[in-house]
Amino acid sequence: MSALPGTQQSRSLVEAVLQWCRNWTSKNTVEQLKCCGAEEVERIAKDVGLSGTELRAFASLGPEAAELLLQRMAALDLDRNEISRTELLTFRDLQRICTMCQSHGRCARDLARDAADPAWKDYCPNAATLVALTELPWARRRES
Repeated sequence: MSALPGTQQSRSLVEAVLQWCRNWTSKNTVEQLKCCGAEEVERIAKDVGLSGTELRAFASLGPEAAELLLQRMAALDLDRNEISRTELLTFRDLQRICTMCQSHGRCARDLARDAADPAWKDYCPNAATLVALTELPWARRRES
């Protein structure tokens, strides 16, 4: 198995994992990972900046696992492209934490009902980082 083609440092962690999943010929990525040896899974994971355990977890959650983060960033008027370019490690951590969060249902409901309601700050594990990002002097805000 080859490394991710065209993997670039500027791509986000979740984007790299999702591209890897899309490029895989089978629809069942979890089953494909089971066919790989532990060393191969670790090598693939390293290519996208994860541990083997995290890669397996991400694969099992599907491609929309961090979509709520992008919605929250839009609600906060944060430009995800600028943040991923200027604060890549922070953006990757935000994606990883959102993907593994246990409050997806509540978050989705809150975003749909009233994205401006500050209640999300009480349960979101990314709240402090997102609030801090809103305080930074960004050149651009959210892309339209």
